[in-house]
Amino acid sequence: MIPRARPRRRLAAAPSPSASAPAAHEHRPSGELRDRHVGDRVQVVAGLLEQDIVLGRLQPRERLVEDDLCARFALKRHVARRVLAQLQARGLAEHTPHVGTSVKSFLPAQVAELYEIRTLLECSAAARMPLPQPTAALAPLRRLQDEHDAAVACGDLGAAFQSNLRFHEGLFALCGNAALTEAIGEYARRTHPIRSSAFAWPGYLERSRDQHHAMLDALAAGDRAQLVRLCGEHLVPSRDLYLHRPGDPEAAPA
Repeated sequence: MIPRARPRRRLAAAPSPSASAPAAHEHRPSGELRDRHVGDRVQVVAGLLEQDIVLGRLQPRERLVEDDLCARFALKRHVARRVLAQLQARGLAEHTPHVGTSVKSFLPAQVAELYEIRTLLECSAAARMPLPQPTAALAPLRRLQDEHDAAVACGDLGAAFQSNLRFHEGLFALCGNAALTEAIGEYARRTHPIRSSAFAWPGYLERSRDQHHAMLDALAAGDRAQLVRLCGEHLVPSRDLYLHRPGDPEAAPA
């Protein structure tokens, strides 16, 4: 007997790609998300190095080496390069061909020019703030200053730096001109390497703290002349200490 051929099984129709195939973003890493993660990491590491520069842990003209950044922060080399580029964009580092990247240093004339601009901007902001400031408007600024007081009291330089930034952001925001406030922040950042000499100076933090309280008093009392004067004087120590730092060939003569 000739065996009957088995009937062929009908194959199920292939599912439509549009109906069952996972979307591209479901089965492969998203380049956008990956780039965002790397970008966040760059900002965090750049911020930590910025603080090291301000506090004098990294000195002007000190080399910033990719291998050191990779080892310290567990970075891949391309991420370390982006960190260095970010520091240069912030005005905190400079790249010299055939030498590499280093913490930015300034000639005396450059220091004088930067601080002249800072004085103009910050005193202009103080001159346009509505005065006297009501108690409710000053309450957030006083809370920020409480944080700065605590950092100074325990000698925490990192916390003092961060709380000082927040205090000044809050202070100059009172001028009501967002573009002016942004410019003040930008030029303050450009002078971060210059401020490194001041943070190590005995009594600097205490002097800064006391001037903050005097600014708050002037805001509450409506004393514009005092407020403008304090904003100008607040900048002087970091400028002069950098210009006359001992043992530096680029420092201005005493």
